[in-house]
Amino acid sequence: MTASEYAGALQAFFMPHSNAYNAGRMSRYMLDKYEFFGIHSPLRKKLVAGFVSMNGLPSPEQLDDTVRHTWQLPQRELHYAIMEIASRKVYLTDPERIRLFEFMITTNSWWDTVDFIAANLVGPWLVRHKAATGNITQAFMESDNIWLQRTVLLFQLKYKKETDQELLFSTIRQLNSSKEFFIRKAIGWALREYSKTNPGSVISFTDNTELSPLSRREALKVISKKGII
Repeated sequence: MTASEYAGALQAFFMPHSNAYNAGRMSRYMLDKYEFFGIHSPLRKKLVAGFVSMNGLPSPEQLDDTVRHTWQLPQRELHYAIMEIASRKVYLTDPERIRLFEFMITTNSWWDTVDFIAANLVGPWLVRHKAATGNITQAFMESDNIWLQRTVLLFQLKYKKETDQELLFSTIRQLNSSKEFFIRKAIGWALREYSKTNPGSVISFTDNTELSPLSRREALKVISKKGII
């Protein structure tokens, strides 16, 4: 099956499960940026599993083209499906795979895909290609693309004790004057997640760094609930 055929087969597999009522609500929630089948996450995940069981996974060599073909299709659930497929470990060994992830981040960009890609594609890929971290994060930061910058803030969400604190804090300092809601929100989210591992460092950082009220509020949510401050 070619990449184009795989994408088309995925679309055809999802289509009978369309729900017009859900589709309207889901589209409005995303500010009418995208068309939806109206398939909620639990069913979508079952459909992806069923589709892969019947059709297999794209080969690592075909993944790039398969994702790009699927990314051109209008229904947002197909973007979710193919990025979930692309998160398989077998695809993370390719040292050039980051270029595909960059395409996914900068095309049809919105928080719903970017956040998954950051934490589940870019993050795990950089674990396997640590030597590339500096160059990739610098390039993303210098791009002036808010979605690439948001990715640098969020790719370590699942790193816990392996979080590069210096990189995280440096990234936030570079972006803390941004007026972009999605940057301010991501700063708070990244700090909040890291506070579960290292609350003391997050408290010290927020005490000594100028942050927007939104970023600060989000950063300290977990710490405040635990009564640490």
